Parts: sequence; C-alpha cells; structure tokens
Amino acid sequence: MFRKKSENLSVSSGRLPDFKYLRADDIYLDNACQSPRPQPVIDAMTNYYQTYNACGGRVKYKWGQKVDSLVEETRDLVINYLGLSKKDYICSFTLNTTYGINLVLGQLPSGIYKQIITSEIEHNSVFLPTINLANRLKVKRKVLNRTDDGSLDYEISDLEKSIVVVNTTSNIDGRLLLNIKQLVADSHKSGGIVIIDAAQTMAHYHELLVGCEADAICFSAHKMYAGSLGVVVIKKNLLETLNIGIVGGGMVSGVKEQSYTLLADNMTSWLEPGLQAYGEIISLKYAISWLNSVKPDGLMPSQYIEKLSRSLHEGLSEIPGLIILNKTPSSLISVYSEKVDAHRLATFLSASGIMVRSGYFCCHYYLLEKRKFPPLLRFSIGLQTTEKDIRKTIEIMEKIAKG
Repeated sequence: MFRKKSENLSVSSGRLPDFKYLRADDIYLDNACQSPRPQPVIDAMTNYYQTYNACGGRVKYKWGQKVDSLVEETRDLVINYLGLSKKDYICSFTLNTTYGINLVLGQLPSGIYKQIITSEIEHNSVFLPTINLANRLKVKRKVLNRTDDGSLDYEISDLEKSIVVVNTTSNIDGRLLLNIKQLVADSHKSGGIVIIDAAQTMAHYHELLVGCEADAICFSAHKMYAGSLGVVVIKKNLLETLNIGIVGGGMVSGVKEQSYTLLADNMTSWLEPGLQAYGEIISLKYAISWLNSVKPDGLMPSQYIEKLSRSLHEGLSEIPGLIILNKTPSSLISVYSEKVDAHRLATFLSASGIMVRSGYFCCHYYLLEKRKFPPLLRFSIGLQTTEKDIRKTIEIMEKIAKG
C-alpha cells in the first residue's frame, strides 16, 4: 500500500544544506511551534553577539549605529514582505504573537466599538484576550463559525463597529482565511477594525496576506525560521488611538515630574518599551531574505511545502483507524487514532526520531469544549523536512496502527 503512494514522491536532493547541522535521523515535525533556523540566520545572530553586540536607538558609537541600521532594514523588509506601505504602517517588535495581540487589544480605547468578533477555531492567544477585552470594554462578544475552507462565516451586521480578531491559518488543520480581504473591506465599511493572528501564515502562506490592509497583523518570527521574537505591523491611524499604558525607556522625547511626551517621530517605539532583542530582530531580516531566495528541490517554498503536505496527507489517509481532521492537505495535519492515545503515539514516534506535537494545541474551546475530541497528534512540516522524512513518518505510523 505505501509503496504505491511513494511513487508520487520525486527523487529529492535531501535536506537543504542550510540545515546540515541537523542529525540525519532526526525528523522534526513541530514547525507550528517553532521552526529550525537555517544556517544564515544562526550566523547572523552569532555575528551580532560576537562582533557588534550593542543597544539600538541610544548610542552614537559604530556598533550601535550598525544595530540601528539593520533594525530599520528589518522593519522595512517586513512591511515590504506584506506588500504594505510605510506611509500607512509601522513595524514594532515584541515577545511573541500572544504578547503582540494583547499589547494591541489591551490598549484599545473604550466608547468606540460596540462588539468583538472572533472565530471558533482560534488559538488561546486570540480566544482568551478577546474574552478579557469584552469584559473590559463592556461589549458583547460573538464567536463565529469558520467554513471548511477556512473562510469566516459572517453577516455584514456582525461587523458594525466591531473589533474582529481572527487567525489567517488555523494551527489545528491549516485552514486559511480565504475571504480575508473581503472581511477587511466589509469591516472598514462598517466602522470596524481587523486584527490578524498570522503566526501560522508568515512562513509558508504569507501570499495570503500580501496587500491585505488589516489594521494590525501579529506574528512570531520563530515560526518563520528567525530568532524568538514577536512582530506587530499596525496602521498608524490605529496606533494613534491606543491608550499607551505599557511604557518605559526609549519611548519618550521628554519627561516632567507628572507627565511625559511620547516620541512623535518614532511611532515604532510606542510598542517597544525598554531594550529590545536586537540579535533576534536582525535575524528576522536574514530569515526573510532566505525565504525570498531559497529553492528546495528547485521549488518555491510554498510549492515545496504543498508537495510534502500532499504526500503526508495521502499516506496518513490510508492508515486504518486514523481519523484526519484536515479536509485538504496542509503544512499542519492533525489526526487521532481510534486505538491509541495521541500522547502515546507521540512517544512511540519519538522513539523512532520523529518529533510531533500531541494534545489540544492551545485550542481548548474548539477541540475539547465544542468538538469533544480526544487529544490529537499534529504533524507540521517545514523547509528542513525531506521526502525521506515523510516516507519514514508514514511507515512508522503504519507499523503502530498494525500493533
């Protein structure tokens, strides 16, 4: 059975040289958590720490000036990567996607919006902050359905003066928010705003976001082959409405005994209190440059991921007793077995060098409360993944299924 399917896999040149530090028998399939870093990204971070390890935005000596230059290049590259304009957007850095979403939502003013909209398949980084926001603003909160293709199922009336907070790629089954641009247009016409959780989108599906004029886009660099870092790309006109309440060094032009003045000519600093993770920020520049140039097996990254996803989905689909949540192939595929607990499956796979995630993936409402699924097993592919990795994963899963 498996040999027949393996004929669909073309001969591969093996793992990309940028991941040569990985052991040949290690199969890492938890990229939805964080991706391995390619060598150019590792080199960039090492170079920062070894040759110009200085603060940014505060000093005039050459190390600091180099940091400032590379940080600004990273901001520009992020905005360009999303097909947006520096005239309308700024890029700030933070801890992770969760912190970025909380940073924006926690500083939204009251009295402007009448409701909050989110969806059923959100990560806790969206689901929990929107509960807190509804309580703080004293407005109603609606949890809408997502269709099988990932589109948000809404009525125009749902969007009136609403704060819409949704993911563009589900971390459960990879469903994409295919109607994102229409959602943004309809929200803006209805006096609302859209804040995007793009954590699972930026590495392999970022084309979905190109030119999408959402009001804020939050994502994690460590899920797109860079250092551990969060990113917030936000419209200047939304940033100007925030009640900036998380404050500190590097944000002000002046301080008096009972007041302070934010830097008017550096709005990025409004979301960046204190010293930043400069090495990680610089690594993001190299990660995006790498994603723009790398060609695994001569393919674009999205094409390569699609090919491996299709092969994994087909192979898993033929294993008796294995239930696949995905309607279509994706870089994220979640399953459960009718016979074996997912945590035990993850342990068995680990014994064969295959690293996957088991549990509820911080999506407790949808998976546990609403669907009442048992713990799940999630495979998430990255650019370090090879066709050999896929074949071995399917082979081991078949052996486990046979008992």
